[in-house]
Amino acid sequence: MSFKIQAAALLSALATTVSAHGHVTGIVADGTYYLGYDPSFQYQSTPPSVVGWSCPQCLDNGFVDPTMYTDNSKIACHKDATAGQAVAKVAAGGTIDLQWSTWPDSHKGPVLDYLAKVDDATKATTSDLSFFKIDQDGLDSSKWASDKLIANNNTWTVTIPTSIAAGQYVLRHEIIALHSAGQANGAQNYPQCINIEVTSSGTESPAGVQASTFYTPTDPGILVNIYSSLTSYDIPGPALFGGASSGAGAGANTTSTTAAAVVSTSAPVATSTVSSAPVVATSAVSSVVAASSSVTIAQAIQTNSPAAITSSSSSVFVPTPVATEAPAVTSDVAAPIISQIAGFSSVIPSGFLTSVLPTAAPTGGAGNYTGDLPTAPLPEGITLKDLLDWVSYIMHNMFNRERGGHREAQEAGVASNRNHPRAF
Repeated sequence: MSFKIQAAALLSALATTVSAHGHVTGIVADGTYYLGYDPSFQYQSTPPSVVGWSCPQCLDNGFVDPTMYTDNSKIACHKDATAGQAVAKVAAGGTIDLQWSTWPDSHKGPVLDYLAKVDDATKATTSDLSFFKIDQDGLDSSKWASDKLIANNNTWTVTIPTSIAAGQYVLRHEIIALHSAGQANGAQNYPQCINIEVTSSGTESPAGVQASTFYTPTDPGILVNIYSSLTSYDIPGPALFGGASSGAGAGANTTSTTAAAVVSTSAPVATSTVSSAPVVATSAVSSVVAASSSVTIAQAIQTNSPAAITSSSSSVFVPTPVATEAPAVTSDVAAPIISQIAGFSSVIPSGFLTSVLPTAAPTGGAGNYTGDLPTAPLPEGITLKDLLDWVSYIMHNMFNRERGGHREAQEAGVASNRNHPRAF
């Protein structure tokens, strides 16, 4: 594999890690942890079967904008997402914790949750999904739902209605970031889909609608200036289902952890297996380590047994999710990606990624700079994250062009051989 392709994959993975946005790395359904989807999975030759829907176009943790609202394949579960291959189990009336890798304070907005009844969640497509809304939270006493999610360890808790019928559903979880929504097409939608199976004695099967009918670019909750001292906010989308909750999302579980399940510092926790999905024993998500310790999903995937990760205060044990397919890293691209993802956050100091960089090249001998001095100044206000995003974008497109060029060359070669067969 060429250096360009390896570099593109590595930089894309790094951008995913350091991007201002995030994605759902895992869920806890009735106390059981299930691994979510991570964009880096596409670089593994045998990716794990997870409950989260796959989104290969989400390497940059990007968003769906209002110009895509009528495109069901984009707005339903994110850009061209496809069904997850595992299913999480939850009882009606039970709770699901949705753990985000990160969420920036500046991206304020509502959190919404929907369900769509399906026969087999692992085979569903976005055209099969007719959603009804079961949870929503917007602006409450100047505090946004996204603020509550951040305060709860980047975790949102949703309650499954007690009255709905048993069966498989696709849970659509969404944050709408409104920091740029004062201008046309400035809202940013971040939908994530999860496969669940509900056990219930309920009988209700609410009628739903396709996601492409949820919003319009001019809805008062979509085209809105949140910096105008709002006292109220119109939550967009269809009305809540009668048996749903509203505004309870972040407070139900204040001990939920983000990313991989974090467990007690005293000993490894045994893992357990559910046939439909990778899980970790309930106790694996019941305790939280000090804030100075960080554990990522990449570390959980990379190890084959509980691994001790030493921080400044303690050793943290990380249980490995037991997958229906072993999430072994076999690709020559995947290994360095996972390694870089796992270690990147500990290399770059917190806050440095979003700090404004110097606008001019430093003078020789100034500070602790080493190596060759840059010769060109940087634009005003640029950050290290901005640089990584641009490099990732350029390399990703270079990879696509190279792949297209190889395909065209191969097709031309096949045609040439067909027209001019070799003589042996």
